[in-house]
Amino acid sequence: MELAYYSDYAVRLVNTEEPVRGKDALTSVEAVRDLFGTSRSAARRATEADVTRFRSIRARLRAVFEAADTGDETLAVDLLNSLLLEFPVSPQISGHDFRDDDGRPLWHMHLADHPSNATAGYAAIAAMGLAFHLTEYGVDRLGLCEAAPCRNAYLDTSTNRSRRYCSDRCATRANVAAYRARKRLETARPDLPETGLAADSTQPSSAQGERRPGLSGR
Repeated sequence: MELAYYSDYAVRLVNTEEPVRGKDALTSVEAVRDLFGTSRSAARRATEADVTRFRSIRARLRAVFEAADTGDETLAVDLLNSLLLEFPVSPQISGHDFRDDDGRPLWHMHLADHPSNATAGYAAIAAMGLAFHLTEYGVDRLGLCEAAPCRNAYLDTSTNRSRRYCSDRCATRANVAAYRARKRLETARPDLPETGLAADSTQPSSAQGERRPGLSGR
């Protein structure tokens, strides 16, 4: 298992909140436990006190994405390093749950946390996973959805660094909004020549999106 896999922990936590819409799904210990996914033993450590602690870590992780989104690489790295120092992990070789055809372990790297509580364990893995993703793919691969008012976090794994939205749904919504805005402009200014852009905007779009020429990363 690639250690960058653990970066999904950070995305899952950050996206429990939609600040612009005033929505927060992290309101109970059950919501905290759901974030651990299949790691049920770690989830069982969660208590009501972890709800507040998880929200605090969420704000710090979102700040990393926000810094990366604005192109402030140094700030993004500094914020992430502060989390790594506060919540350390121990990389270990593991073969649990994975066997080849001959029944031998499929050895892989695993992040072993040594938490005092569920929040510390989750924060350690999320921060380390995000750090591996950042150093392997680049700071500009950490993004926030451009489909306002979404602003969900995402990790860009596209081959051409073109992702702009967190999902196909947001990509489609943004394209429809842009198309309608162009139609309103054409209606208000009927003397403008037809550009052909309206026709192009009706084509389906994926969550990968496409960046405008001249923009680096975003």
